[in-house]
Amino acid sequence: MITIKKEEELLALSGLQHLAFCERQWALIHLEGLWAENRPTMEGRFLHERVNDPFFDESRGEVLITRSVPLVSYQLGVFGIADVVEFYPTTDTRVGVELPTRTGLWRPAPVEYKRGYPKPDDRDLVQLCAQAICLEEMLGIAVDMGYMYYWRPRRRQQVAIDEELRLRVYELARKMHRLFQEGCTPPAKRGTNCRLCSLFDYCLPKLTKRQKSVEDYIHKNIAGAVPNT
Repeated sequence: MITIKKEEELLALSGLQHLAFCERQWALIHLEGLWAENRPTMEGRFLHERVNDPFFDESRGEVLITRSVPLVSYQLGVFGIADVVEFYPTTDTRVGVELPTRTGLWRPAPVEYKRGYPKPDDRDLVQLCAQAICLEEMLGIAVDMGYMYYWRPRRRQQVAIDEELRLRVYELARKMHRLFQEGCTPPAKRGTNCRLCSLFDYCLPKLTKRQKSVEDYIHKNIAGAVPNT
């Protein structure tokens, strides 16, 4: 647990997803201020623009839908905005909260919208869990469930906010704050995620690998051949 006390020390919640994807990508965005669009990021931005209307709430049956909900957690040290938070009627005081314009108790569940398909790693689930932790801290209740909506298959996936996922989020939050305090961009490590990254041309993982090879060559073949004086 981090427990930030000053607002200026809060970091972007979205950084947790970037860090889960790649430490260097996180640093390029959140330390160096770089960003680049590719087709996936452009499609994602258009999708969020359709979803995130802060002046539009609606009811579907017994479900109350709110959009662009501001979030903060001082335990994680993050702030951000939830695409959608849905509220379901409940009688359970552990998970239910009172709403100003509604009677009874309502159970909140964050909903995160993503373009494309479910990922093979946990980067999307990390972001959703962080939103749930923010809601818990803000509302003083337990949030044990959320939803991922993937645009390509147009499929909604229920996600349990369990202890394993929470520990992963806290681990990433601690690492993110440590990297931010150090202020140093990690070196590139080429991997399977590189081809998906919009910052590939800024990151230059091939060049970083080649530079390291040259440094190794100089150290082994030149520096080692110079006699000690």
